[in-house]
Amino acid sequence: MSDQNEKILFSDDPEPSPNQGAPWKVLLVDDEQAIHDVTSLALTDFTFDDRPLEFISAYSGAQAMTAIQEHQDTALILLDVVMESETAGLDVARFIREDLGNTTVRIVLRTGQPGQAPERDVIARYDINDYKEKTELTSRKLTTLLYASLRSYRDIIELERNRRGLEAVIEASARMFEMHTKENLAELVLQELDGLVQTQCTRPGSNTSAFAAQGQGQSLQIVAATGCYEPYAGRDLTDIQDPAMIKDLAAALTCSRSEMTSTDYTAVIKCRDGLKRFLHLKGLCREPGELDRSLLSLFERNVAIACENMDLVHEIEQTQIEMVDILGETIETRSLETGHHVQRVAEISQLLALEYGLGEEEAEVIRLASPLHDIGKIGIPDAILSKPGKLDDAEWEIMKTHARLGYDILKTSSRRVLQAGAIIARDHHEKWDGSGYPAGLGGEDIHLYGRLTAVADVFEALGAERCYKDPWPLDKIIDFMREQRGRHFEPRLIDILLQNIDKITAIIETNGETSSV
Repeated sequence: MSDQNEKILFSDDPEPSPNQGAPWKVLLVDDEQAIHDVTSLALTDFTFDDRPLEFISAYSGAQAMTAIQEHQDTALILLDVVMESETAGLDVARFIREDLGNTTVRIVLRTGQPGQAPERDVIARYDINDYKEKTELTSRKLTTLLYASLRSYRDIIELERNRRGLEAVIEASARMFEMHTKENLAELVLQELDGLVQTQCTRPGSNTSAFAAQGQGQSLQIVAATGCYEPYAGRDLTDIQDPAMIKDLAAALTCSRSEMTSTDYTAVIKCRDGLKRFLHLKGLCREPGELDRSLLSLFERNVAIACENMDLVHEIEQTQIEMVDILGETIETRSLETGHHVQRVAEISQLLALEYGLGEEEAEVIRLASPLHDIGKIGIPDAILSKPGKLDDAEWEIMKTHARLGYDILKTSSRRVLQAGAIIARDHHEKWDGSGYPAGLGGEDIHLYGRLTAVADVFEALGAERCYKDPWPLDKIIDFMREQRGRHFEPRLIDILLQNIDKITAIIETNGETSSV
């Protein structure tokens, strides 16, 4: 290099080429215009990682504080120490590190006054990365300083980006395990995936589109979708006319692994149930690097675990539901009543609960628990349960104990459905006017679950054939239920029953067994 190039030079700011990457921002803070000029000229053709420089000028500590707030992605500050005050530069450094909490920008102090070097503890406290006298910053040394500073800034940003990415994956995984349906899980997965790629592989504010699909064989259904794919949610994957996506998906299927390009990402979610599951996202601004791929791979594995966990939870829940149904049907069979009774009572109870104003989740609990309403009959002798005629007083007293027996059987469980079942078993023979059993409760002292099931149980039983009676016709049942409004049953529930009589009779017809209803 010539002596001329070794000298400190002066020039205007360079204009970055339109084909270059986003410029590195360098904040020049000095109260002398000449220092701004010489610095920008010396670095006219400087690039690092194929990205040029963008200079931002400030001529005082106050201007520097404003500039760094407006340009928080500044990579390097060349900061004069003495400007409007003896400590103006140090005040700026303190403001950046302590007030703004910005620990990523690299700060190099420059002074034209030898002997003005800051104390060692100041250098350490404010994370000052270098200290230079202005006279020693030749073009070559300035270039070396820029390489070292920008390399340090780049590595810090990369580490921070990957830390945020790892946090995003961990937090997303925790949220995924809270989902209870495949649709909710798929929607959350797409949200978390978008957040992850926004952190890793897109520019701030950029838009992405994504979908989650699953199925068997050649049939793949879109479970959830965002962006331009959103209209296809719930439809067949073949409805999407997107050649690039089809190509990526075919490649992923062929290799049975995820595919990533500079614009698209297609993930294969491998689970043990044999279902094909895919995620596809488009809108990346660059091809993911190795660390990006590692984070996305970790995300895919966690999605697979969440899917398998949901399947396992559903399997356990379904097993529990079937066990409750089987237990209820067994009791009904033992008392010479059809097992379809408990299914119909369950669905009628759910309908009444929803119309009463309960939420879907609570109504579902009632549906699952109501088949246990007569579980206490397991403790009643067969001779009483199967007696074709009317029970005598002593037999009736024994029969009435089944309500308390059912409660005692279920009350110790901590499971929500079984707790509800205990309440229903205890209270479904209580009457609104207080003349029922086992406790003679009345009105709202009877738990709502018991009041709901009582209406469903009696309505269904009257229309079915039993060992001790013939089925009643619908009009006679309706007259009886209306007559018992405010006596046996809560008035509001009878009103709901009669308003929904068509739906209720449809439930009975759908669940088998010939009935008069």
